[in-house]
Amino acid sequence: MRSRLSLVIAAALTTLACTAAPAPAVAADTPYDVLVFSKTTGFRHDSIAAGIQAIRDLGAANNFTVTATEDSTAFNTTNLARFETVVFLNTTGDILDATQQSAFEAYIRGGGGYTGIHSAADTEYDWPFYGQLAGAWFASHPAVQQATVRVEDRAHAATAHLPQTVQRTDEWYDYRTNARSTAHVLSTLDESSYSGGQMGADHPHSWCKTLDSGRSFYTGGGHTQSAYSEPAFRAHLLGGIRYTAKRTHADCRPETGYTALYNGSTTGWSQAGPGAFTSTDATLTSTGGMGLYWYSAKQFTNYSLKLDWRLAGDDNTGVFLGFPPSSDPWSAVNNGYEIQIDATDAADRTTGSVYTFKAADIAARDAALNPPGEWNTYEIRVEGERLQVFLNSVKINDYTNTDPVRSLAGHIGIQNHGDGDEASFRNIRIRELGGPTGGTGPVVGLAGKCLDVSNGGSADGTKIQLWTCNGSGAQNWTVSGQVWRNPQSNKCLDVSGGGTANGTKVQLWTCNGSGAQNWAAQAGGTVRNPQSGRCLDVSQNSSADGQQIHLWDCHTGANQQWRLP
Repeated sequence: MRSRLSLVIAAALTTLACTAAPAPAVAADTPYDVLVFSKTTGFRHDSIAAGIQAIRDLGAANNFTVTATEDSTAFNTTNLARFETVVFLNTTGDILDATQQSAFEAYIRGGGGYTGIHSAADTEYDWPFYGQLAGAWFASHPAVQQATVRVEDRAHAATAHLPQTVQRTDEWYDYRTNARSTAHVLSTLDESSYSGGQMGADHPHSWCKTLDSGRSFYTGGGHTQSAYSEPAFRAHLLGGIRYTAKRTHADCRPETGYTALYNGSTTGWSQAGPGAFTSTDATLTSTGGMGLYWYSAKQFTNYSLKLDWRLAGDDNTGVFLGFPPSSDPWSAVNNGYEIQIDATDAADRTTGSVYTFKAADIAARDAALNPPGEWNTYEIRVEGERLQVFLNSVKINDYTNTDPVRSLAGHIGIQNHGDGDEASFRNIRIRELGGPTGGTGPVVGLAGKCLDVSNGGSADGTKIQLWTCNGSGAQNWTVSGQVWRNPQSNKCLDVSGGGTANGTKVQLWTCNGSGAQNWAAQAGGTVRNPQSGRCLDVSQNSSADGQQIHLWDCHTGANQQWRLP
């Protein structure tokens, strides 16, 4: 968050429609060299020549040279070192001998690139390394026909230009295994849209991955000659080539278990402060400000948050987390943490920084960052009071909160910084993690005494107090994420009336998922209610049996220290 709101804006990258011509990279790539290999010992596609020409055209427009060959002797250490990536274009069968295989494996593991097109998956079945590199081997296919391709990742350079669904005609491969367990899936096939698919509801069609220092991209498209004249398919190939040649970056780690917070639907989101975000083509784009678009439907404690973002030029925005609910955007600034996106400020307030608290590893950040006009992916991982930031899969920051007044638990949001700042977001998704603490048992506090339900009661409003530990059900608590439940009553630890003032009583109440029932364990032993920003406290710092538990400003005193089960 910078104080200045007027910024010089570079021209935004024009989003490619499905039928638009592939555009050059936003900033010209440094020159590189590509080897296209199309040897076949099995079925030979009549589209190979068209594919070679398409890649030559892409090279001429995008600053890379193309060497095309079907000579396996090109796979030697000296020759492979000339190329940033090798394209296997509709190869089939056993095409490399043992020595050539060894040279290619060393090339990949040492940082080389592999781009597989269509029947590259119908290649080298007896070479385990190749199967690992390609991601999956071909199994079967029905007749050439039209089908719907669903695009899962719209940040990768190979798919960022595409809408969420694409109708194409091609030969649609089934694979012997599902690539999702070892690769990051970029697109899938909708088997209900064509006849003969054999993989079911999850049918990966294109994907990317890393292997040691090398990169791999594979697409199942490219059977027909006409495919190579399709502008959108050419852009798809260009993105894969650029990724494997390390001219653009992406998060290509396998990804499962995430739930969409935004992928076109704004349900659960609220705007705080001026300005707004428009939602078009499953893309949020900032206008005006300074405001905050925050996910008001739920607070989070331990989680992996992933989101894709793009700046148009020298623009400013950030991701906020760990703040209480509020219609005031400055509440997130004062009570939470910002993971900065703008790359042109001081080290502790630039891309990847925990704004004003900790700078990113600048060298690692710079090596992983795509420039304005291209998409980037953040993973923001929160575990207790530890915060890690990954940019395009590279860890660039690791911060532990030690401020007893703040917490990483709370809401998340994205900033619309002000007039002249254009930032876009896609595919905001979250995977909740098991907490650093949890389980069922007593919660032990001041003087070794326990958090207790008065007289073992079960009525709403029953007093929560400090009491000598006795092993009873009144002192048994199940801590799961932010919710503390007393199994004996099946009710939850609650802030009376959802209050936020010092001295507000803590009570037993029917579990309802509200912010009054959220409790976040802090690194220093305190327990914070994110909604109020105050801590679980033994009133008057007294260890007498029956002492009321209430909310109070967070500090490090003994009457706010708790040991969880």
